[in-house]
Amino acid sequence: MKNLVAFPLLTLVVIIQMAIVSRISLISGTADLMLLFLIAWALQTQVQTAWHWALLGGVLVAFASGQPFYVPLIGYLGAVALARFVQGLIWQTPVLALLSVTFFATMLMQLFTFFVLWFNGVPLVLEEALTYIILPSIFLNLLLALPVHAFIRDLALWVNPVEEMV
Repeated sequence: MKNLVAFPLLTLVVIIQMAIVSRISLISGTADLMLLFLIAWALQTQVQTAWHWALLGGVLVAFASGQPFYVPLIGYLGAVALARFVQGLIWQTPVLALLSVTFFATMLMQLFTFFVLWFNGVPLVLEEALTYIILPSIFLNLLLALPVHAFIRDLALWVNPVEEMV
């Protein structure tokens, strides 16, 4: 029953993303709050529903944004896959895992979006996209990663309480 918290929470994340976070830009890059929530959720060891949240988050962002439907879906599922992979490797230092996954997932998501737009005929230059959009977006996501991780850690402990050892 507590897993149903995903629907209102991710809907609220999309609303906050579209109404507030998208207005806070650095050069032309913006933070991706849904990406940060999904990465932080997937890095929690007690969480078993990371794939469900990624699928739901991708669908919600696809409906709310102007991107092709498959871009956020594939991007968020790839970010969760990367987070789950890194979680198995760097389980002793969750902050390092969070920052590294945030960096690479943002880079991959932005590059994937760039190439989909470029393939669809939008005239873009990779160097300008890197300078004005991708790198500032990475910086903003890294700034927001720690506060989002703190919130998600508490939420994950509420949704999936850890049994105490006696």
